[in-house]
This record gives sequence, structure tokens and C-alpha cells, in this order.
Amino acid sequence: MSDYKKTALVLGAGGFIGSHMVKRLRSEGYWVRGVDLKHPEFSETEANEFIIGDLRDVIFVRRCALFNGYLGNFYKDIADKFCEPFDEIYQFAADMGGAGFVFTGENDADIMHNSVRINLNLLEEVKNINYKHVVNKTKIFYSGSACMYPEHNQLDPDNPDCREESAYPANPDSEYGWEKLFSERLYLAYNRNHDIPIRIARYHNIFGPEGTWDGGREKAPAAICRKVAKLPQSGGPIEVWGDGLQTRSFLFIDECIEATRRLMESDFIGPVNIGSEEMVTINQLVDIAAEVAEKEVSKTHKLDGPLGVRGRNSNNDLIREKLDWDYEMTLKEGIRYTYYWINGQINN
Repeated sequence: MSDYKKTALVLGAGGFIGSHMVKRLRSEGYWVRGVDLKHPEFSETEANEFIIGDLRDVIFVRRCALFNGYLGNFYKDIADKFCEPFDEIYQFAADMGGAGFVFTGENDADIMHNSVRINLNLLEEVKNINYKHVVNKTKIFYSGSACMYPEHNQLDPDNPDCREESAYPANPDSEYGWEKLFSERLYLAYNRNHDIPIRIARYHNIFGPEGTWDGGREKAPAAICRKVAKLPQSGGPIEVWGDGLQTRSFLFIDECIEATRRLMESDFIGPVNIGSEEMVTINQLVDIAAEVAEKEVSKTHKLDGPLGVRGRNSNNDLIREKLDWDYEMTLKEGIRYTYYWINGQINN
């Protein structure tokens, strides 16, 4: 008998949210296999077994999707009859990034091709495993995105509509959003037609320590914290994309992980928003980072920078009703943790 509570496969375990989920699952007593193209960038993985590989490769996914022993036997030739389905799979792997990556249009084909292929490979393999084992054991979590909400509901920066039921008629403002919408429907279809247990969340701008903070794929909180951190203590100007009046809400990583685990432990399939309702303008986000850093910061607006929608804010009515969950950390608290972590990365 094993001392482990359950087994879990975390796809995208080298990324921001995936690496944090590995830590959480291990703290709960799970045996965890992590899979990604790369190891976590900012800390050692806590996975029991970490496999480097490309989830666009169906043969690789076939090997990843079966649990073959607590000793970490991925690289050993073990017959399928001696393997078992994982208890849970967390699917975070995707081709994604911040506005500078998603909204230029230059990466649209890769974003759609790579992410859809990963999701199709995973669902087909889990379907086949279930047929072989005559049991629909593995529960899959899919990390969707608020980017799938219609652009026409997010034109007013003061009153965006991101209720779950507002998703249709569909009209995302980017190919990334369309891919997220399609993949969400893909998971729902496999649930209906093949009885695969699934849970779907629509994440709203997750941020925090150990997230990408440079290089073009970073999200707004990390980008702004980096720009402020690089200023001298006396302060100075930073560049802000757009007029800075576009609105967003941002959820700290620990709260995202807690809500995701609560969804997985529930009987609710979703889709459901996981986010904060503390909406701010990007200008206000800069002011918060400046206050945390204790620097005088002015703003230079790059009006032709990639922007996304004018307004986006999580609506948490459904998750409060179904899961009795709500965010607790203020944006300023989360920015404080994030700023000092990024400042340490820059100055170490």
C-alpha cells in the first residue's frame, strides 16, 4: 500500500500556475508527475517525477497519461496492463502570454494550433484509457480563460459583463480567446459523449511570484512591477500601453490554486470564473506598484500599444453559489509580494 493520497498528472508543470499546483498537490499528499517542455524557471520542481517532452506529440502524451508506479517509471518499458489511470489530470499547458504576445496577431496560428493539438491529444488518450480499463476514473481540470468572453460585452471599461452565461453569442477579441472557447467546448463534448469527468475554470489574470516577468510573455502586473523596480529610488517615468484607462481585475496565485482545488473536489463541472472583482484601471495598477515601491512614478502612454478589450472584471456570483469561494487578498497585498519578488530577481 502507498502512503500517497492520490495520483495526479500536471501538464504545463514548468509554467507559472502549473508549478504552483504541483507544490499544492504535494503538500496534500499526492504523488505527482509533472510534464512540460521545460523545468520551472525560478525554483526546483516538487513533482515526484518531472518529464521533459512535447505534448503536441500524441505518442508522448500516450506514455504520459498512464501512471506506472510510485518509483517514477516513465522511462522504463512497462506493459500497459501493469499501469493505471491517474486519479486527476491538471491541464495548464498552452501557448500563451500577455498582451504583447497575444494581441499582435503575429502568433495566432501557433497559439491555436499548439494548444488545440495538446487538448485533443489528451482527451483522445484519456478516452482510450477509459475504454481499456472499463472505468471513467480520471478527472481532468482544464484551465480556460476570461479571454473567451465576447468583445461587445467589454467595450465599457466601467461596466464589463463577464458573467458565465454572457459568453454567447461568441465574439472573443483574439485568436487566443477563440481557441480557449473552442477547447472549453471540446472538453464539454468529450464529457457528454465519452463520460470523461471534467472541471473547467475561466481564469482572470493570475499573477504572483515565480511568474514570467520579462521577455514579452509577461502579464500586466509583472510588467509594471518590473518597470517600476528598474527605476532609481527617486522614481521616474514608465511606459504604459494605451491611455491607461482600460480596466482589469487580477487574482493572486495562491487564491487561484485554492479555488481550483475546491472546484476539483466539488461535483460542479463549470465553466466558472476564477478571479477577483477588485477592478482597477492600468493607471491605478501603476500607482499601486509605485506606492508599494515607495517611488514617484509618472506615466508615458504608448497609444498604439497592444491592448485587448477596454474592460474586464470577474463576476464571482456563480463560484460563490456553487463552491462557497471568494477571493480574500487585496490587489495591493498581491502586488507587494510580486513587486519584491521581481525586485529581487532584478537585483540578485
